[in-house]
Amino acid sequence: MQITDDLNKLLEIVPEEIWLPLKQHQQRDRLIEIVMDLGRRPEARFPSKAEYLSETIVSKENLDYCIERVGDFGGDNRAGIEQTLHRISAIRNRTGEIIGLTLRVGRAVFGTIGLISDLVETGRSILLLGRPGVGKTTALREIARVLADDLEKRVVIIDTSNEIAGDGDIPHPAIGRARRMQVSRPEFQHQVMIEAVENHMPEVIVIDEISTELEALAARTIAERGVQLVGTAHGNRIENLVKNPTLSDLIGGIQAVTLGDDEARRRGSQKTVLERKAPPTFEIAVEMLERQRWAIHEHVSETVDILLRGRQPNQQIRSVGDNGQVIITHEMAPVVPKPMGILGSSTSNFGSGKTTFPEAQGWRGSGRMMPLPPPNEQFSPKPPQVSEERYFEQLLDESLSVDPFLSEGRDFRSAGPNGEDLPLHIYPYGIPRNQLEQVITTMNLPVVLTKDIDSADVVLALRSHVRNQSKLRQLAKTRQVPLHTIKASTLPQVAKSLRRLLDMDDPSMPEIADLGLFAHNGSSDEIEALEETRLAVEQIVIPKGQPVELLPRSSHVRKMQHELVEHYHLKSHSFGEEPNRRLRIYPA
Repeated sequence: MQITDDLNKLLEIVPEEIWLPLKQHQQRDRLIEIVMDLGRRPEARFPSKAEYLSETIVSKENLDYCIERVGDFGGDNRAGIEQTLHRISAIRNRTGEIIGLTLRVGRAVFGTIGLISDLVETGRSILLLGRPGVGKTTALREIARVLADDLEKRVVIIDTSNEIAGDGDIPHPAIGRARRMQVSRPEFQHQVMIEAVENHMPEVIVIDEISTELEALAARTIAERGVQLVGTAHGNRIENLVKNPTLSDLIGGIQAVTLGDDEARRRGSQKTVLERKAPPTFEIAVEMLERQRWAIHEHVSETVDILLRGRQPNQQIRSVGDNGQVIITHEMAPVVPKPMGILGSSTSNFGSGKTTFPEAQGWRGSGRMMPLPPPNEQFSPKPPQVSEERYFEQLLDESLSVDPFLSEGRDFRSAGPNGEDLPLHIYPYGIPRNQLEQVITTMNLPVVLTKDIDSADVVLALRSHVRNQSKLRQLAKTRQVPLHTIKASTLPQVAKSLRRLLDMDDPSMPEIADLGLFAHNGSSDEIEALEETRLAVEQIVIPKGQPVELLPRSSHVRKMQHELVEHYHLKSHSFGEEPNRRLRIYPA
């Protein structure tokens, strides 16, 4: 990267006793800013430390010496040095008199956007986020130059504080062929943004520091006219914009929505939730974590939707290696203690941060649904690369090679949970006997169904029936027979209750689905569809909290898939028209 800073021009405007220590300073090239506050010693700030430049305190004369050598201070209390990128910011007292100065070093760094050069060329709008001093304006300036010079687009920069193209009427060469429009007062920035589109026919508008609601609305208006936007906003991460009502329109806007009972149950959420209001103004967001380490969100709409569900998105991390090459990795965003907004706490027990899952941006979209390696294979060499389609076929073949109907090796206890002799005798009430028998046979459970409550070890009843049958409750109490209830008489619910009655089920552990319970005739089509569902749930939906769309299936196969999804305490929905109707599985 080539760096141009014109540091000598900045040092020329400060008194000699302040610039002299910096002339031969070892970290001169890394100087961030010089701070001069009335009555205090002058200070130089570097990335890793700050140090005093003189034992003499700053006087009013020292401040006046600097003020006389810079341009006029605008409404934002900023000034500059003509044809440089340096920024001088003033601190005033209550009467408006300047009592402090911050002299910020402006550098033109050519080649700094190599991390996102492919995104810049797509023509999609890009929003840069990051803490102060991380290099947002530097990157913005280089993006403007690349778009204007390398891609030959008509670029207009809205330069409110003259920080992008420097002070004075002639813009700094660092912006290339891009044109610069200055803003007389910061509160007029949104007007100049609209004026640039109406008067100068730009293909790209570059804006620094979008900070007001009017500017956010102006940015949306520009984007809707087909103009590419590149801008920065106050906030370290997308979460900050979601929580900021002033700037949330940049990422689509947030609104509270009241769900119907059915939809709330399907989502497993409260009735009042937060949802994205509209498509985002900026389609790509870049979180500048460090100068050479950025988090990329190529689809802001998907990221915001995941955040509003109370989950953390998978993020693409780009950094620069020792040899200058761009390194792209994927990792889970840090888990926040609480989800934001009205959603309340997440109902999922997964994603606790104890396990790192491989990246996948939607199962069908990327084809990278990677299985978790067994514990004894986690440190084994990686298999040779294969195509995504072939990999998924192998994954299905390997999984389907195990007969789901085999139940050999089950280690049943010799006694039930309450000391009963096995087999366990169950008196069913309100539950179809054929379903119970199917579960018992498939899972090879030591259970016998009885029609006599006196010979039963336990009564298994449908909850809705028990509510209206006080006689059954009294009968079970008189004969001292435990009464267990289930919410619905579906196969997953029945299987779960029987396993718990036999003390074979650990409620704290995710259940492993026995596909034999859900297949009606055990055909290869049914087993393949159920295995597809299981893989999607266990590899994507549960660990990553992302919805997954399955392949189109017939109605009776989709019904089996719905039952399997319910087994994992998740929600699913069929959509589309026949013969392409298919399942979409949602996180808890």
